[in-house]
Amino acid sequence: MTDRGTWSVEKGLIATVLELLPNATYRVELESREQVLAHAAAATAKNFVRVRPGDRVRVELSAHDRTRGRIVKLLKSRGSA
Repeated sequence: MTDRGTWSVEKGLIATVLELLPNATYRVELESREQVLAHAAAATAKNFVRVRPGDRVRVELSAHDRTRGRIVKLLKSRGSA
């Protein structure tokens, strides 16, 4: 059950959400200034985590297409309690 399919093992890529797109897709910018399209992972979507522009998230990139990824965790922003 731990087979991750086509997703890379690169965990911990931190990104900032730039804009919300249709079909629960987001444009995010990695710390390396690259922009990728990402969707919410199953656990994130199932738990109704609200992702907004400006939020910092952890992203996993696809091994086949480095311009696609999925959001695996919403990180706490520095200003929140």
